[in-house]
Amino acid sequence: MDHSHDQDPGAPVRSGIPEHGRIPKYYAVKTHIARLVDELGEGGLLPTERDLSEEYEVARETVRQALRELLLEGRLRRQGRGTVVAGPKLEQPLSLASYTEGVRRQGLTPGRSLISLDRFPCPEALAAEAGLERGEPVWHLERVLLADDERMGLESTYVAVRRVPDLDRDFDPDSSFYTYLNERIGITFGDADERIETVLATPREALLIGTPPALPMLLIHRVSRDTQGRPLERVRTLYRGDRFSFTAHLGG
Repeated sequence: MDHSHDQDPGAPVRSGIPEHGRIPKYYAVKTHIARLVDELGEGGLLPTERDLSEEYEVARETVRQALRELLLEGRLRRQGRGTVVAGPKLEQPLSLASYTEGVRRQGLTPGRSLISLDRFPCPEALAAEAGLERGEPVWHLERVLLADDERMGLESTYVAVRRVPDLDRDFDPDSSFYTYLNERIGITFGDADERIETVLATPREALLIGTPPALPMLLIHRVSRDTQGRPLERVRTLYRGDRFSFTAHLGG
């Protein structure tokens, strides 16, 4: 019997059951735990792996695989030695609005932690992509993205020194770069091109963000221009796949 129309709107077709009807044992356990997650609600403490394996009469490794997937999906999170139900993912709009604005709209406190601010001659690859001059001085600003002091991602911004010559002296690295450009420099963003892909963080990136190297990341490449169409910045931002989703309004 086909129960595909009984599921929640937006759920995977036939709730992930393959056409031959044979469900992997770990997936059946994952489905049971997912229901338990819904019942417990945000912050609810999950039973131990041992208790779950006894409850569902499966090996602990089967439970562990089910939990691993729910952790990667952001349904659960580790807290101390236990596992608790995670809150909803942060929704970041695909727009010229900054990360700061997006996080504030959801009632959280945005922040950034400076990793490095360096200047160097613009390499050929960056010059070609961002419309800059090869060899001209470029700033590289690297920061960890925070929401209520929880690490959410890693942002690398490249911008020509001639556009923001005093970046190392009068910019607060914990603040919005867009606000700085607008209010201090008088530069307004015009448009941007973005490309999104899924990647795994490098060991260094995972260490800075505080996540396991196996956690999927959402990677956004952005090249921005000002209102006169002049190249402004090139940004590479990693977002945690378990804590972020992206939204966009499409007009006809």
